[in-house]
Amino acid sequence: MMAECLDKFTQSLSHKLDSHAELLDTTHQTLQQQIQTLVKEGLRGFREARRDFWRGAESLEAALAHNAEVPRRRAQEAEEAGAALKVARAGYRGRALDYALQINVIEDKRKFDIMEFVLRLVEAQATHFQQGHEELSRLAQYRKELGGQLHRLVLNSAREKRDMEQRHVLLKQKELGGEEPEPSLKEGPGGLVMEGHLFKRASNAFKTWSRRWFTIQSNQLVYQKKYKDPVTVVVDDLRLCTVKLCPDSERRFCFEVVSPSKSCLLQADSERLLQLWVSAVQSSIATAFSQARLDDSPRGPGQSSGHLAAGSAATLGCGGMARGREPGGVSHVAAQVQSVDGNAQCCDCREPAPEWASINLGVTLCIQCSGIHRSLGVHFSKVRSLTLDSWEPELVKLMCELGNVVMNQIYEARVEAMAVKKPGPSCSRQEKEAWIHAKYVEKKFLTKLPEIRGRRGGRGPPRGQPPVPPKPGNIRPRPGSFRSKPDSKLVPLTEPPSEDLGSLHPGALLFRAAGHPPSLPTMADALAHGADVNWVNASQENATPLIQATAANSLLACEFLLQNGASVNQADNQGRGPLHHATILGHTGLACLFLKRGADLGARDSEGRDPLTIAVEKANADIVTLLRLAKMREADAAQGQAGDETYLDIFRDFSLMASDDPEKLRRRSHDLHTL
Repeated sequence: MMAECLDKFTQSLSHKLDSHAELLDTTHQTLQQQIQTLVKEGLRGFREARRDFWRGAESLEAALAHNAEVPRRRAQEAEEAGAALKVARAGYRGRALDYALQINVIEDKRKFDIMEFVLRLVEAQATHFQQGHEELSRLAQYRKELGGQLHRLVLNSAREKRDMEQRHVLLKQKELGGEEPEPSLKEGPGGLVMEGHLFKRASNAFKTWSRRWFTIQSNQLVYQKKYKDPVTVVVDDLRLCTVKLCPDSERRFCFEVVSPSKSCLLQADSERLLQLWVSAVQSSIATAFSQARLDDSPRGPGQSSGHLAAGSAATLGCGGMARGREPGGVSHVAAQVQSVDGNAQCCDCREPAPEWASINLGVTLCIQCSGIHRSLGVHFSKVRSLTLDSWEPELVKLMCELGNVVMNQIYEARVEAMAVKKPGPSCSRQEKEAWIHAKYVEKKFLTKLPEIRGRRGGRGPPRGQPPVPPKPGNIRPRPGSFRSKPDSKLVPLTEPPSEDLGSLHPGALLFRAAGHPPSLPTMADALAHGADVNWVNASQENATPLIQATAANSLLACEFLLQNGASVNQADNQGRGPLHHATILGHTGLACLFLKRGADLGARDSEGRDPLTIAVEKANADIVTLLRLAKMREADAAQGQAGDETYLDIFRDFSLMASDDPEKLRRRSHDLHTL
């Protein structure tokens, strides 16, 4: 592809250079021809007329002088001088007219020649640029295809880089742990392939041992001394040999490959590697026999010669880890998110198999729409790749909880009523960009507040009248939420709400929806209608929606609010932020989430207690562990130390439990007593 690209663009550049050289030649020839014509033809007659004019002027001057000096007494001479003067004057006037004519002719011709010269130059330039346009037009389709290929190459390169980095980390961990390297074992087109270093005993009289790189491939056992050295075949056909251990050998970890003509004694580096090599040789022998039987038998439609062998091989990477993506990896994330109803196509243009997502909106996107979303800014849409980026378990669960169907019911609620046509996969980028801007920035298709409240069963205001936003102090706490009393006791509120949801403004609606049980679609609806994600409820001690979601112990609601810009450190009237409340209520998963999002460990409430003090008083071992680890990591960072992987491993385990098995994190004591 690189050679083809360079060849095409080199040819195009060569054609454009030829066209430019032709333009320069045309300009030079036109200018030279014009000047030569003017000098040879135009100026020749002009010079002759000028010489005649000056000769006539001199003759007239002489005749005038002679006529003036003739005395009165010489009448005959005076008459002759007068006649000569008339002749000289007539000749001068004629030559003057000829000279003036030549001047006018030269002037007119100069104008025409210059205009003709300029016209030729313009035509030459037009031809030059027209040829350049045609040349680039011929490459337009190729440039488009090349851009797509380049994009795929960039994605593949990013995947390979990520895989290499992961293997690099695994190798480092194995080296630090003192684990021995394992040979590479993989499935090849010729059967099972295994390669690695072995010691080989020479067959000469000295019986010397030498370390060589052995490979099992194409039904053969071969080795080489160095990478570029020629390959030496030990066993030409594995079906004719057998492998056996050599416990009686003087050296440890030895095995022997025996063929009808010779035997080869080999030594591995450890007992584990010995077993791997023996198993690999035995599996290769079995695979070779199976392959031969399959080749001799009639094949059914769709069967290939490698069908049987393909199912029997294990695939080991460096360090013994299985190559490819494990469950929970990026490919699993893409499959899990795309399996949600509506997520198998782009949320905005319906292109199938989207590989990108907006994590704060909870929708899947194609590559082109993801670029448009990225240009809107992170305050509108946070774009992440489903196949390239790492995903936290709570974020994957949030994506599956929302999805394209839920969000389009909000952001495209009035599309049919407005008779607006949604762009398709084949539409231009400009059309998609206009649609996305109208949908998420201008929010043209949202249902109006009175309509949406009435549709959800609430008693909204009369039609045609806007809802009256209540003051924050008039909003009563909803059932199941918690309120901190002045005596520092958390009391569950049981009084029912008195007002209908239709009367709530978006901020209050977001607060209500974040409570128990939380409603992510309603929260998304409130944010779409302009709710402040850090809205403060004065009737509940300036609690925020994030604190309300913390009281409800909703990991997804908290994650959704944080992805949409909620402050993880905004405190209520008692100086307690979300981390304080999660610690008080024993919500370990939420405490882990807030610590990962940068919650302030040193923040103190009105009683002067930080989260660690509260966790110790509550005897919550899990949260105490998390807080102390976070403090240690902060101390290491302050001293410029990178720290170890223990912190990340523990937090990753807690995140997985909070997302997949929250019952493990629930504490036995749920009664909310005095702190």
